[in-house]
Amino acid sequence: MIKINILALAVPFFIGFILLEYFVSQKRKKKLHQFEESIANLNVGIAERVTDLLTTGAFYFVFSWIYNNYAIFDIHPGFLSWVMIFLVTDFVWYWYHRFGHKVNLFWSVHVVHHQSDDFNYTVSTRITIFQAVARGLFWSVLPLLGFPPDMIAVFLIIHGVYPFFTHTQLVGKLGWLEYVFVTPSHHRVHHSSNPEYLDKNYGDILIVWDKLLGTFAEEKEEPKYGLTKPLNSYSFLWQHFHFQLEMLLALREAKGIKAKLKVLFGKPDDIDPVHREYLEEKLLNRNKQPIQLALQRLILLNTVITLIVLFFTLLLTEYVTTQQQILLCVFILLSIINSGAMIEQKRWVFYLDYFRLLVVGLICYTFIPSDSMLLSITILWLLPLFFYKSTQKKYYAYLYNG
Repeated sequence: MIKINILALAVPFFIGFILLEYFVSQKRKKKLHQFEESIANLNVGIAERVTDLLTTGAFYFVFSWIYNNYAIFDIHPGFLSWVMIFLVTDFVWYWYHRFGHKVNLFWSVHVVHHQSDDFNYTVSTRITIFQAVARGLFWSVLPLLGFPPDMIAVFLIIHGVYPFFTHTQLVGKLGWLEYVFVTPSHHRVHHSSNPEYLDKNYGDILIVWDKLLGTFAEEKEEPKYGLTKPLNSYSFLWQHFHFQLEMLLALREAKGIKAKLKVLFGKPDDIDPVHREYLEEKLLNRNKQPIQLALQRLILLNTVITLIVLFFTLLLTEYVTTQQQILLCVFILLSIINSGAMIEQKRWVFYLDYFRLLVVGLICYTFIPSDSMLLSITILWLLPLFFYKSTQKKYYAYLYNG
């Protein structure tokens, strides 16, 4: 009997709903998806799925260690304990989310989720490995209280599905559900940059925490999505690290321990916007040329291939060696960096693609370790080097029409 990782089915499940939302929005003549935004959103989500391979087991180990050594209560699965874990998890999430907006250290990992100027199901995939680690710290309260690790693992999967469906503009207000649960209307408020909506509606499943703790806002004015100062970049690396770099500059300028602690634990508004401007000038060289249809198709093909590789890497984990798993993960990460670079029409994407070719060759050799395969891969690697100038010229001509 073939052993599969059932969690891999999350990939086609969520992609299916993303496509459904896209086609429904097209039918209703609503433009809810920008090509560049959607690709950038999916890239972040793909990276998070990849890193889950490395972190899921680590989190389970930590939760088990806390539970076995420090659990305050001895809680067993049952109707009441499932209700309890639901309420506690959602309350812990509220505070994790609130800290994620109010404390620079946590905002630096959560900001990626809010960078998109769109608001649709692709935005829900903008979860980073750093954000997963930060959440894990808060979830550590659960085994400390005495909830068994298996119970936590099952519930966190359920808890992770619900918010996906709140990231949409196609669903209006939902009557009495608005009083109890987080709805798309509530979450549209949370993702907006309208001054009256900032730092509101932190809840994940229940909206009651916001209503009790004074952070609730009803959707009245049409939301404007994204950051108060738009990022204007689709670079995978810039999206992940721009705020950490801003913090580093602020830390370098801060005088004394108190000032440095304020940089780490103060509010995002305390970081001087001059730091972002300086970094953008030094590190970003934006190409504002429109993306040609042929390049769009190539980027889309790259994304589809990456998703397929991700799906089968997750699905058949039992049959893939550690070496193969690492190489496949490297290929996926290079591919999503490649997509962002192509969107911004970077010239260094040529070298990235050559390195990706090397990784593909290594992957092939691990699956078919023969002399003929090694010879074929070596020739494939050497040909671009022998014809470097002409290969590079044709590559740029194909990608960017010159």
